[in-house]
Amino acid sequence: MIVLAVLITAVDQLTKYWAEKSLGDQAPVNVIGEFIQFRLLYNSGAAFSIGTGLTWLLTLIVVIVVIVVLRAATKIGSRGWAVAFGLLLGGAFGNLGDRLFRKPGFPEGHVVDFIDYGGFFVGNVADIAIVAAAIMIAVLTLRGVGVDGRRHHAHGAGHRDEHDHGASTDEA
Repeated sequence: MIVLAVLITAVDQLTKYWAEKSLGDQAPVNVIGEFIQFRLLYNSGAAFSIGTGLTWLLTLIVVIVVIVVLRAATKIGSRGWAVAFGLLLGGAFGNLGDRLFRKPGFPEGHVVDFIDYGGFFVGNVADIAIVAAAIMIAVLTLRGVGVDGRRHHAHGAGHRDEHDHGASTDEA
């Protein structure tokens, strides 16, 4: 989990560095026609620029999420959850680094976004990791795989936990 979080954070920050150096005042660069383009933007809000002007609050929320995930990580008994939490932490740390260290300054820095998805929204590697984590968490939850690796099955009106030692707890 930690290795994945560090890797995602590093890739995110390196690609943001590249975007700032390479895309600056340049027109959008087509990657897959106009469906995927590279376009440099600075986002003071959350996804879809929601919360613009509340950057300090978004920073606080991300710090709380990181603390909650780190506490939950002490109970991990599933590779699937370890990967999901690693992706989530890597994405959170990537964007949190921007909030803390980029202009206009602590704790209201703007996140570097540069991957334009057909004009629908512009994101970055951290955002991709966060979305992948959300999908994994939803799938693991729907499959009844707990953070501890136990499968939770409903039986009649009651609820019983079983520890699943098979690889299925590790699948997303």
